[in-house]
Amino acid sequence: MNEPSKEYGLREGVGHEPRRTFAIISHPDAGKTTLTEKLLLFGGAIREAGAVKGKKARRHATSDWMEIEKQRGISVTSTVLQFSYKNRRINILDTPGHEDFSEDTYRTLTAADSAVMLIDAAKGVEPQTIKLFEVCAMRGIPIFTFINKLDREGKEPLALLEEIEEVLGIRSCPMNWPIGMGQGFLGIYNRSDNRFERFTGRGEEMKSIQADDIESEQLRAELGDELHDKLQEEVMLLDIAGDPFDAELVAQGKLTPVFFGSAIANFGVETFLNQFIELAPPPGPRKTDEGLVEPTDDAFSGFVFKIQANMNPAHRDRVAFIRMCSGKFERGMNVTHVRTGKKISLAQPQQFFGQGREIIDEAFPGDIIGIFDPGSFRIGDTLCETGRFNFEKLPQFSPEHFARVYVKNTLKYKQFHKGLEQLAEEGAIQVYRQVNRTEDMVLGAVGQLQFEVFQYRMKAEYGAEVELTYLPYSIARWIETSDDLDKLNYDRYSNLVVRDQDDHLVMLFPNEFATRWVVEKNPNVVLHTTSFGL
Repeated sequence: MNEPSKEYGLREGVGHEPRRTFAIISHPDAGKTTLTEKLLLFGGAIREAGAVKGKKARRHATSDWMEIEKQRGISVTSTVLQFSYKNRRINILDTPGHEDFSEDTYRTLTAADSAVMLIDAAKGVEPQTIKLFEVCAMRGIPIFTFINKLDREGKEPLALLEEIEEVLGIRSCPMNWPIGMGQGFLGIYNRSDNRFERFTGRGEEMKSIQADDIESEQLRAELGDELHDKLQEEVMLLDIAGDPFDAELVAQGKLTPVFFGSAIANFGVETFLNQFIELAPPPGPRKTDEGLVEPTDDAFSGFVFKIQANMNPAHRDRVAFIRMCSGKFERGMNVTHVRTGKKISLAQPQQFFGQGREIIDEAFPGDIIGIFDPGSFRIGDTLCETGRFNFEKLPQFSPEHFARVYVKNTLKYKQFHKGLEQLAEEGAIQVYRQVNRTEDMVLGAVGQLQFEVFQYRMKAEYGAEVELTYLPYSIARWIETSDDLDKLNYDRYSNLVVRDQDDHLVMLFPNEFATRWVVEKNPNVVLHTTSFGL
């Protein structure tokens, strides 16, 4: 693990602070948005955290800027939040927790150097957490765990650690340890400095006691004999049988430091943040088709991991989010858009705070910058100052829900097509055209709720009401074949052949049996779960 003074970019001034760029992942309702906003409070970025309470809430989470998010009380799109804290520049990528928007989360994880995994103490490791963890594991992203809601009744801490290791297959190292739970929750004991932080209730000032060691009589007097004996027993067990902290294993994604607390009560969050910014990795090298790009390389490079239309409804703008990977970015610089081969000027770069934004003059590796997109960018595009290389392709996932889409008012056809194109390019929905019937458009979504958001945004942002007819397919496979399409042997009543945005052939199936049947009947056909293999 690098010492802070040796990290790239540590010079005087806010623009040169060492970067910490991380995503927060969790199952829905584990408290992710609440944790995000408490981190912003400690960073001085906001004065008051907004509670996500549904339609009638007067305040809403800073990270939930889209109107439908405020109405439904959920996060449906990733948000970038940037601020400075203790000589660090923090870039938080707040991701949707709802599984229907997991594709947006998967893409956002490619822009992160580490991830904070939030776990509900009462529910433990939940299904969506497992899926997101697997993506982090595939990419070797270091994971830090925050076990939340200790002020409510939940599973025993040792049982939670065992669940993390058995379900996720990653070893854990508790950095602090809870004392009590629910109504009997007294606080946390920090193993590194023998400090006890007393939980005094929501909204009240925290009391901290610095002990010489865990056997301290001062600590015993504060906890009482029973709880003090239990704390000693459990910490001794961790010391003997648990995993010690190992920075190298953390960096490899094989060990997760674990912290306990309550985000809603603002307890344990500051302790977590202070340790996290020291332990989390700075920006590292990135793979390209021409080798590694180091953050210390002189020339600017970055990739588009997200496109968002209509962040400012008044201006109907479209922003491409770029993860900086190397060099120094300067306002107005000319770079190569590798996919098109064109030189472009980045004249109005912006940094973000939810929906808010400001023009910046410079940025450094690890930063997330936004640039105006006239419609020329796609997710995964590489921008570089010199050379013509490409960063690794971003993950794309096979949809599980499909529907034909029609515009209700034919006079709105122009707005309909503009909305379809823009929402598809930002990854909000996947759009296919039926072979031989190109006017028939089919939508693909990972989750059903994506369709609802699509309909809402088409009407609210483009003025085009749409109607959906749901289709009986649950699987999409990209087709690789040397045969002509008309020679393909498949059930035309059960399956549907379409083309994606890049004109690749895709076949839609009702079930796995149908996919196996096509493979058996067509020896020259290979089916791919994404278009990457083509």
